[in-house]
Amino acid sequence: MFQTFSCLFYLKKRKNPLKGTIPVYMRITVAGKRAEISTGREVDPNHWNSKVGKMIGNTPEVKKFNDYLAVLKAKLYDAQHTLIRENKTVTAETIKNQYTGVGDKQRMLIPIFQKHNDEIAALIPAEYSPATLERYKTSLSHTVEFLRYKHHVSDIDIKNIDNEFVSDYDFFLRSVHKCANNTTIKYIKNFKKIIRICIANGWLSKDPFAKYRPRIKEVERAFLFEEELQVLAEKEFVSHRIGQVRDIFLFSCFTGLAYADVKKLSHENMSIGIDGEKWIFVNRTKTDTPSPIPLLPTAQEILDKYKNHPQCIKQQRLLPVSSNQKMNAYLKEIAAVCGIQKELTFHIARHTFATTVTLNNDVPIESVSKMLGHKNLKTTQHYAKLLNKKIGRDMQQLRARFAGKLSIVEKKDTGN
Repeated sequence: MFQTFSCLFYLKKRKNPLKGTIPVYMRITVAGKRAEISTGREVDPNHWNSKVGKMIGNTPEVKKFNDYLAVLKAKLYDAQHTLIRENKTVTAETIKNQYTGVGDKQRMLIPIFQKHNDEIAALIPAEYSPATLERYKTSLSHTVEFLRYKHHVSDIDIKNIDNEFVSDYDFFLRSVHKCANNTTIKYIKNFKKIIRICIANGWLSKDPFAKYRPRIKEVERAFLFEEELQVLAEKEFVSHRIGQVRDIFLFSCFTGLAYADVKKLSHENMSIGIDGEKWIFVNRTKTDTPSPIPLLPTAQEILDKYKNHPQCIKQQRLLPVSSNQKMNAYLKEIAAVCGIQKELTFHIARHTFATTVTLNNDVPIESVSKMLGHKNLKTTQHYAKLLNKKIGRDMQQLRARFAGKLSIVEKKDTGN
């Protein structure tokens, strides 16, 4: 919206006026609000025309003084035009600041990003998980690498970040780092949070993400069918360690717990639920959301199997969990031995719980969502896949309900 702008030169009388010269000030007025700036010059009030804001006379000294005021006025208009061009708020104060250079402090991206990460680290585990911090650390590392690769600098003024910068960063992640579409978008999303901080603090007036329109691709999440779970459970392994990994993986398949939550599970997480049976009560490491999970027989059997395991006793944990890297390495061996044609990772157990163990056995999605510790059903729907077996079973019931009710019988022609 257009704002009226005017500039006036006037004499600012001192509180204790004495004979002699008086300072000349510029008064900026925008939409009725004022700001003033000293010109750094003084003048004899007898030689001043208050109506036009100039000195009176034709001497070279007077002409030089009035030319100086004209230059200052031109600079004020330049400051106003700069604010308009940069899509910044135009007020008497912002024009003054633009003119004097106040508030035009250079702000660099990397210190802002690092401060954000330091604040997250300070709030672990109260508000953030270690995994969240690691994600932002990686994102910062990629950002630094991008600056060196594309711009040949170690840092950049945030005012130089625009839509082209964001597009180039996106391309860098996909081409140089070979990130998949969804991984690229996750890193860009982390970077966007830093930009939002800059905008919220008034350091950026224009959002460089305004024209960035990424699209998350729906990923088919792998899970195990009931038959594959059976093969996995019945398989006997020569290696005790591999058998142990299989058991812990199955425990996750029947509880829906993620790796980090299985690893930290202790007797404090076990209690009697509302139905009088054993339940697991744990807050998810990733989101700190409560996950109440009734214990299924298979999961209970696995807990009983390892209750006297030396590692469990020493660490006061319910299961002897190895590192996630080792677990996933062994799971690949287990898949090969069991003839499972899927790239088995620990997280597949969580998908299996959501799909094969619960939804496929008519557990309502609301209950599944609560056990998984999701904050909304939309998240659960990404995990949950209705199997054809369940669709067939549901439609069989519907088929029986409609049998003989809406039959279309071919009528005989009576000749009427």
